[in-house]
Amino acid sequence: MRPYARHLKPYARRLRCGMTDAEQRLWYRVRRKQLEGVQFNRQTPLGSYIADFYAPVAKPVIEIDGSQHFTAVGHAVDVVRDAALARMGLRVLRFDDRQVLLETDAVVEAIWLVVRAALGR
Repeated sequence: MRPYARHLKPYARRLRCGMTDAEQRLWYRVRRKQLEGVQFNRQTPLGSYIADFYAPVAKPVIEIDGSQHFTAVGHAVDVVRDAALARMGLRVLRFDDRQVLLETDAVVEAIWLVVRAALGR
């Protein structure tokens, strides 16, 4: 298990109960080891952040971005966050809400390709 800020755990639990439509749609496609037998977790604390989805074995972090991520401030925060996660040896994949809702199969395929590559398949 990766180290994380303990104070984030209750917040992560609350986020699991309030997933967005896009997060729910993607969760139904990656849960229960549907991609290459890899377990994904949702709303997982990693360091001082909470990842929308994380697969410990293959190490991708999947972020579903709402409109707040498309502001200058939101983008700057994401750059810092992605760099911190990369220093942990994780690969961050970002998709926007609209993309997940309208192009679900393409999003899942992009994740699948990263997972397969990480597993050396």
